[in-house]
Amino acid sequence: MREVAIIGAGELGGATMHELARRNVARSITLIDEQGSAAVGKALDIAQAAPVEGFATQLSGRSDVSSASGADVVVIADRFGGGEWQGEEALAVLKRVCQMASRALIVCAGATSVTLIDRGVRELKVPRARLVGSAPEALASGVRALVALAIDGTARDVALTVLGLPPARIVIPWRDATVAGFALTRCLAEPVRRQIDARVALLWPPGPLALSAAASAVVAAIEGRSRRIVSCFVAPDSSVSERARRPNAPATLATPTRTAAMPVRLGPSGVVETVLPALSVAERVAWENAVSL
Repeated sequence: MREVAIIGAGELGGATMHELARRNVARSITLIDEQGSAAVGKALDIAQAAPVEGFATQLSGRSDVSSASGADVVVIADRFGGGEWQGEEALAVLKRVCQMASRALIVCAGATSVTLIDRGVRELKVPRARLVGSAPEALASGVRALVALAIDGTARDVALTVLGLPPARIVIPWRDATVAGFALTRCLAEPVRRQIDARVALLWPPGPLALSAAASAVVAAIEGRSRRIVSCFVAPDSSVSERARRPNAPATLATPTRTAAMPVRLGPSGVVETVLPALSVAERVAWENAVSL
């Protein structure tokens, strides 16, 4: 277990600290916010639950971003009383984090992080493997819940992911989805799948608890505590883009030219592999429209 720093002591930041602590994912977690008293207070409140919930993670609160300098993973959440950072302010926060924790992996937990990730890779030159957004995994969890309701089952038995750009350009690869090991297309009729497709946009943006659970799942995958493939916002791989332009390059799914949600395998070094599923013709077209500038 390693050290995790969470930037922002808002509702999402506090929930993420609690979820990570409950999972015993990290040795220590530092909650950082300009409102230092709020960060300290939330850390103390969560720490008091340790004897009941059975975790031993060391929790603390700080007011200076420099406190993240020793962290292995930095989660950018939301500020206390102010919501998620937006625009130039968000980019400034990311730049400070990169300066203070130059080797840390950065997980953007907010629902609006896709633009920040894209600008971080393009403008700040952060390696794409080190910067991901966890919100799509929260959306995928919501879709699993809808499927579970439709089949009168449990979401734990449903395995699926989401691609694209929520809320308008979301692709669910139904061919690769399963329920308790069986192909989901055998358990769920096409009209029902279309109804779920039409309802997915209404699940965006996810709430703080869903976002915190997704961020925790991503950190657990980074730490090696989980072998799950998770859906994350990831910037396009320029090296893949260059190979795709070669005349003899093999036919494959369209290479993303913008940051989008994709299923990825994570490890201590960040994004290890992008795992693109099989898509139907309609899903392929929707994917290409979502990831092409």
